[in-house]
Amino acid sequence: MEQIYPTAEKMTAALRAGEVTSAELTDEAIARIERDDKPINAICAPDFDRARDAARRADQARADGEDGPLLGIPVTVKESYDVVGMPTTWGMPQHRDFMPAEDAVQVSRIKAAGAVVLGKTNVPLGLQDIQTFNEIYGTTNNPWDHSRTSGGSSGGSAAALASGFGALSIGSDIAGSLRTPAHFCGVYAHKPTLGLAATRGMVPPPGPALPAEPDLAVVGPMARSARDLTLLLDVMAGPDPLTHGVAYDLKLPPARHERLGDFRVLVLDEHPIIATGSAVRAGVQRVADALVSGGAHVERRSPLLPDLTEAAMLYRQLLFSSSVARFPVEAYEQVRARVAGLSADDQSLDASLLRGMVCSHRDWMEANNRREVHRHGWRQLFAEFDAVVCPITPTPAFPHDHNPDPRERRIDVDGVEYPYFDQLVWAGLATMPGLPATAIPTGRSSEGLPVGVQLVGPMFEDRTPLRLAELLEQEIGGFQAPK
Repeated sequence: MEQIYPTAEKMTAALRAGEVTSAELTDEAIARIERDDKPINAICAPDFDRARDAARRADQARADGEDGPLLGIPVTVKESYDVVGMPTTWGMPQHRDFMPAEDAVQVSRIKAAGAVVLGKTNVPLGLQDIQTFNEIYGTTNNPWDHSRTSGGSSGGSAAALASGFGALSIGSDIAGSLRTPAHFCGVYAHKPTLGLAATRGMVPPPGPALPAEPDLAVVGPMARSARDLTLLLDVMAGPDPLTHGVAYDLKLPPARHERLGDFRVLVLDEHPIIATGSAVRAGVQRVADALVSGGAHVERRSPLLPDLTEAAMLYRQLLFSSSVARFPVEAYEQVRARVAGLSADDQSLDASLLRGMVCSHRDWMEANNRREVHRHGWRQLFAEFDAVVCPITPTPAFPHDHNPDPRERRIDVDGVEYPYFDQLVWAGLATMPGLPATAIPTGRSSEGLPVGVQLVGPMFEDRTPLRLAELLEQEIGGFQAPK
């Protein structure tokens, strides 16, 4: 293959033309991992013997006249997905030996599509960080600067893609866990509409892997090109065959437009909660300039935009009300005591976080009703616009910070410090109402770090931001390998 890190689309074309075999692609990926991954630590659990066996089967299938959307393509899988024959730990030491009894539904789907699974990629403890490190597998470093994070919680997948360790990866997202690592590592990711892709088997060990529908959380594709995102999403999308899949078939509507000049886009780069760093503002501006140059209709503000401060507060409440479900009783009671000491006038983000941790079912229902009001607001906005362009986080990848108390961590935005979790507000813009969002690279900062933005689209119209991502890739360029 001529390109150093070819896309899955180019690999498939070469396989179909007989220019390369899956065995060769797989051996090349394994050799690159063995040569380059030690300082990056993206692949936490290699599965090379079974990968080579799968590659040989893919080559035989192609020789027999078979084909498939991922037939013979080397891929990686986020550690949090159940894979038979491999441990699923979520980075939690007490579960380092847990072995699931069946593949996650998405692992089954990519295998059925012919993918060759090279191994698993690293995650933070419990998937609950914007960085990727844990006691079992250690720290994943950013391929562009090893002193900085690759992001989380799909940080291992993003670092693997940026390093050429397979053409595709599958990850998950509840707080930017697909989009932030893509932004930090210079690759592509897509957070699907909530409920679009089945999540069974992406569950904390020891399970069980039931077909539940978690609030806010989604699974989705990561790649080195926008077209590859669509390729993998088409494999992943669809209801769980144990529940809605019994009765429903999925048919996503086509993208609203095919030409860049037909898109109506709202561009945002300011949030009332936290400043946006100059590097990220420049990335947003590069996209805005490309849209204008391509003839798109671009606006910088709209009265239809739901209130971003209220949205951030609501997102915090919904996010952290679920995060404490596995807290020990003692820790939960400590949070309850802290909430009891809050002033009624304290409407800060930290206060909303704490209240969310101990909210009652009645409180949650009220928050969910407020979410529906926001969703309706987004429907009205997307009657006037086709997509919203905005940051993913306020900064490029930040230096590793392993302070065991995240409340003591700070994020530096152009010399001003903010609470660590305040940087989640941009991820929550799409997550809280369940909107699809595509992360795309836009270039590099003055320090040479990747900078990405997200393209947010209407619910269940995932092909619209994905198509816009393809068109922008043509205008501003796409993935570049770390030097």
